Amino acid sequence: MSTNVATESATASEAMHPQQVELTILMPCLNEAETLAVVIMKAIGFLEQHKISGEVMIADNGSSDGSQDIARKLGARVVHVNARGYGAALLGGIKAARGRYIIMGDSDDSYDFTSLMPFVEKLRAGDELVMGNRFKGGIAPGAMPPLHRYLGNPVLSLIGRVLFKIPVGDFHCGLRAFNTASIRKLNLRTTGMEFASEMVVRASLAQIKMSEVPATLKPDGRNRPPHLKSWRDGWRHLKFLLMYSPKWLFFIPGGLLTLIGMVLSVLLWFGASALPGGGPVLDINTFTAACFMVIAGVQIVSFGVLSRTYALSSGMLPPGTRSNWLRRMSTTDNIARLAVLVLAAGLAIFGSAVWMWLSVGLGDLDRVQTPRIVITGLSLGVIGVQLGFLAFMQGILDIPFIRTEIATRED
Repeated sequence: MSTNVATESATASEAMHPQQVELTILMPCLNEAETLAVVIMKAIGFLEQHKISGEVMIADNGSSDGSQDIARKLGARVVHVNARGYGAALLGGIKAARGRYIIMGDSDDSYDFTSLMPFVEKLRAGDELVMGNRFKGGIAPGAMPPLHRYLGNPVLSLIGRVLFKIPVGDFHCGLRAFNTASIRKLNLRTTGMEFASEMVVRASLAQIKMSEVPATLKPDGRNRPPHLKSWRDGWRHLKFLLMYSPKWLFFIPGGLLTLIGMVLSVLLWFGASALPGGGPVLDINTFTAACFMVIAGVQIVSFGVLSRTYALSSGMLPPGTRSNWLRRMSTTDNIARLAVLVLAAGLAIFGSAVWMWLSVGLGDLDRVQTPRIVITGLSLGVIGVQLGFLAFMQGILDIPFIRTEIATRED
């Protein structure tokens, strides 16, 4: 998604040629008049103290409290971002930044903008994304709600490390630094709080060189509640992590469900079976449930195929060995052939049950085997229909299209 951006010139640094600017210190802003002056002065003081050629940029998201005027008077660039949201503001700022590197952080005075050299040194050494780690640097009392500190951040960071093998301990730290060109190439799109997750996930998938440094967090200086909503934004982060990992969201659960259902179906095909150790006896009800598990599992895997195809065609996920193999195998024609075979097998098995019924003059049939034959035939028929529609949906996603960028301008 592209972000409409208009920028305003306010300082002499804007006349500087882009190649002369080493560092942009970027802060998203929405009605931060209480703390904006303090953080801008700290950021400018840092640049002057360490003799870094840089700029301080405020990505304003529609402030109505005079934040823009405060920023201009103190010598910061103001970038107006029309699209609303934390991610939208940062996307607009990243697009307009003139620095070779960017350090981004909240404008609520919760991060220390006078101690940014560890980030700069990592960037100069060749790292492309440097994450702050508040759990290593120190969290002052009252700076982070207990729910975030002991549940939200640790759990989401753990999920990120497991799903994407990301070597950072604080997945959602708002203070981070990166090579501008490298992050622009990622074509980040989310406009809300999940932008923090998208940057790290996409960077990991693109194999960008990543590291972390300690960062401190103190209570912000505002007298109003933060923009962050714990449960809403936590759920958005979790959804994002899962949707960016079709393997864990679809293929693994669907594959396990299908495998368990198939194993149970085979074990119970010839009749009831008692669990080891004198446990309960599994019979036709369990067999029926097992067949339903196979149907559900195949459907979930189908969603995985579709999501992976969309992710590749949209550029959301990069291609890889396994995804390329999946793309070659899961063509419309291949899936359609499989659908025909499965549907034919289901109809043949179900038809055999009908034939047996007709052969006895529509009388009684074997009460053990016949229900299993009928259920198996119907299950394969349903799966065949599922695969048939999957084939055509896959074909729709494979239709080539052109993505156009939304125009942007800078005043």
